[in-house]
Amino acid sequence: MINKLLQIVAPHYCYGCGKVGAVLCPNCKYDIVDESITVCIVCQMPSSVGICSDCHTSYTRAWCVGNREGVLRNILNAYKFERVVDMAMAAASLLDEVLPSLPPDTTIVPVPTVASHIRQRGYDHTLLIARALGKKREIPVELLLSHIGSSVQRGKSKKERFQQAEQAYECRSSASPDATYLLIDDVVTTNATLRSCAAELRRAGAQSVWVAVLARQALDK
Repeated sequence: MINKLLQIVAPHYCYGCGKVGAVLCPNCKYDIVDESITVCIVCQMPSSVGICSDCHTSYTRAWCVGNREGVLRNILNAYKFERVVDMAMAAASLLDEVLPSLPPDTTIVPVPTVASHIRQRGYDHTLLIARALGKKREIPVELLLSHIGSSVQRGKSKKERFQQAEQAYECRSSASPDATYLLIDDVVTTNATLRSCAAELRRAGAQSVWVAVLARQALDK
């Protein structure tokens, strides 16, 4: 209710073209998904399933909306750093556009956010995207993974990211070997987080783990 009232008093504008009405207008949304990534999300080598055989990981399929640049960068920054919570729906809509029809036994699993970031923003940004996508696709969302400790990957080297990720996640319960688990995250950089989370789901019993992310970002040197 409060959010709807705020939209009347101070309506949203598109973070792509500035048009008043929504945080992402249909035209800008089309421009983003029209350039969605169709290569390995880790090394960018050609791959029909989003992950190549050389990039060893615990998931077998992956989808990415695009590189973290231009409008997609604006969307992520507004959502994560400017508390534009309505961006969760726009993010879910972008993922919905690039994802194919999913198996009927699919369960969405959000990559857990470190507690300090949730406190800073006032919401768990990955969880909100997962729930919005689950509602749109009529797919259940389960919080199977939890974040251990307070480590953050921003500003860390590739080696440090992998070392942290190996100890940062755990499964809260067992996973069904008959289900397809779709991990949702906002950005993939080194693949450390996704690889660790997928491995945890595997150890918990999952046989099929897929991944969907909004953006790929190269690691700053």
